[in-house]
Amino acid sequence: MTRSARRTRRTLQVAGAGAAALLALSACSSSDDSSSSKSDSSASASPKMSGTVTVFAAASLQESFTTLGKEFEKAHPGTKVTFSFGGSDTLAASITGGAPADVFAAASPKTMAIVTDKKDAVGTPATFVRNQLEIATLPGNPDKVTSLKDLTKSSLKVVLCDKTVPCGAAAQKALTASKLKLTPVSYEQDVKSALTKVELKEADAAVVYKTDVHAAGSKVDGVEFPESANAINDYPIVLLKNAPNAVAAKAFIALVQSAEGQKVLSAAGFLKP
Repeated sequence: MTRSARRTRRTLQVAGAGAAALLALSACSSSDDSSSSKSDSSASASPKMSGTVTVFAAASLQESFTTLGKEFEKAHPGTKVTFSFGGSDTLAASITGGAPADVFAAASPKTMAIVTDKKDAVGTPATFVRNQLEIATLPGNPDKVTSLKDLTKSSLKVVLCDKTVPCGAAAQKALTASKLKLTPVSYEQDVKSALTKVELKEADAAVVYKTDVHAAGSKVDGVEFPESANAINDYPIVLLKNAPNAVAAKAFIALVQSAEGQKVLSAAGFLKP
């Protein structure tokens, strides 16, 4: 091979190596751009949550939702969950009246309908738990209450939730199905108020939820009654239309529906949806 031929071959080899290096660099740059694009896309799909999530929830959810609120704040630093607990009908009226809130968790589909009928919710409410009634008596059950019929005794001071409240509507349904008539000493605006009457010994008994008897601990005794099986309440939850913090609100609803959330609710005495 001549010296000129060898020089030409060496030049082609160098040129080929340079082209390969450029191709490799281009591919690497393309990969980096793609990776960066994916990263940016992922970041935009899951924006960092912050700010306050305002939850309107049925009074019977107070203990379990308070626990879930703390778990949410721990999992998402920079967020805060505030609650307004009360009778579902009262909360629904506040929402339709313009009260700022992100999430509504009601104790019955009927009270949830107050909000959805006014188009103040986003999407379809999802049932996340169910709840069953129980009789709360004074500690030790001194009046020997063993059935729903026992509550009709004139010697007993019995408290019910108002008929417009889910726990009151469920109690009336159970009484009607049993063909029993009960005249309480008072109708309370939410289930916690009814339970408090017994805890303070201002009443001998109250028809509340199993979860409330569970939460009261030794302050009351619980008496189950078979008629309660015919008056079990579904609890729906929904994102509200004008939610000030919709992103975090959706995440809180997801927590409530998650296995972790369901574990907290089951421990409180709620039934699976």
